[in-house]
Amino acid sequence: SDPRGEEARRIATARPLVMRNLLSLHQVFQVLLQARGRRGAIDFETSETRFLFDHEGKIDRIVPTERNDAHRLIEECMIAANVEAAKFLRKHGMPTLYRVHASPDEDRILELKRFLGTRGLLLETDGEIDPATLARLLVDVRDRPDAALLESMIIRSLAQAVYQPDNIGHFGLALEAYAHFTSPIRRYPDLLVHRAIRHLLAGGTAGNFEHSQADMDTFGAETSQRERRADEASRDVTAFLKCEYMRDHVGDTFQGVVTGVTDFGLFVQLNGLQVDGLIHVANLGRDYFRYEEDRKTLVGERSGERYTLGDALRVRVARVDPSERKIDFELVERMASAYHPRRKTGGRPSDAVENQDRRPKRQRDAHGRVQPQVAKPKALKKRKGKPKGSHKGAPGAAPPKKTAGKKKSGRRAGPAGRRGRR
Repeated sequence: SDPRGEEARRIATARPLVMRNLLSLHQVFQVLLQARGRRGAIDFETSETRFLFDHEGKIDRIVPTERNDAHRLIEECMIAANVEAAKFLRKHGMPTLYRVHASPDEDRILELKRFLGTRGLLLETDGEIDPATLARLLVDVRDRPDAALLESMIIRSLAQAVYQPDNIGHFGLALEAYAHFTSPIRRYPDLLVHRAIRHLLAGGTAGNFEHSQADMDTFGAETSQRERRADEASRDVTAFLKCEYMRDHVGDTFQGVVTGVTDFGLFVQLNGLQVDGLIHVANLGRDYFRYEEDRKTLVGERSGERYTLGDALRVRVARVDPSERKIDFELVERMASAYHPRRKTGGRPSDAVENQDRRPKRQRDAHGRVQPQVAKPKALKKRKGKPKGSHKGAPGAAPPKKTAGKKKSGRRAGPAGRRGRR
């Protein structure tokens, strides 16, 4: 992807015309990338993995894939082609399938706002949001150690893109009209778009097109469902291959990050492998753990130990079941905690906001430093009886007063009794 790299120089020498065209296309890509930023499109930096097999067909390694300018260039060119196809079909009122992405549900955005608040991030919204706001948020958190987790939570808050003839725009790409004219994998919606364009170029109209609007409703529902099934199948195969790889690592320890918290345990993803497994709540220690759903946190009732999203853990592979696509981990140690309460209070961290107005204000000096609070001594009650240091017959000693009707208690004085009986 480096136009000045060794591979680029080799191509420039062998095929100078190809190199000139590639450099021109790279300049076009830069313009398209700037336009993407101006309209506020969301740009996720999700990482993926690929499998490397040995000569026997077994998985040798799982390595992360790198996304460079070559990938982004192709993506931006595809998006530009898809946009022009959608505009052309919309202009002529053709029945077709658009690739639509609805605005996120308000409840999900508010849930995301609460979660970001536990991470010290402010998302200013009352439930409605635009893609530019989320795009800026992704840029702001990109250098944080929990960036991958935050990006994952933002993705979960978004709606799923679908195919339908009713064009409502594409939220994630910040586009008014979008269709799949071209894509990495040829799909039936692409073919329907091609038929509609070919029909128009041949002089046809929407009225004599072979597919009606009702047909497109059916096609949209069917192809969206098939897409979800294909994605599930792909994830299932990937999970099976990862289980096959981890079977040879039972008993080994790895570093990972908590990516999910439920009332029955922690989901942990191993660093660099994107292998997911479960630490059951019974393996977190001899304690009863309470699940705080709003904070996605497990809290030990006796120990106060907290496990939450983003915690860095060292785990041991305990069990692998490829047929069930399940991997069980055992906790070895917690390496770092992602728990950051907003305020420290005497109660639970979730009570911090409620307690903040009841706490006494701390005094500060001229330099803004908090001054230590000194407890005021409690007033001692006046002793009944002879003054301290006096005794019977001592010069100046007042005679002891007689108390009628009272008997001395035989009980031992507690802490209060040491300062005088009540």
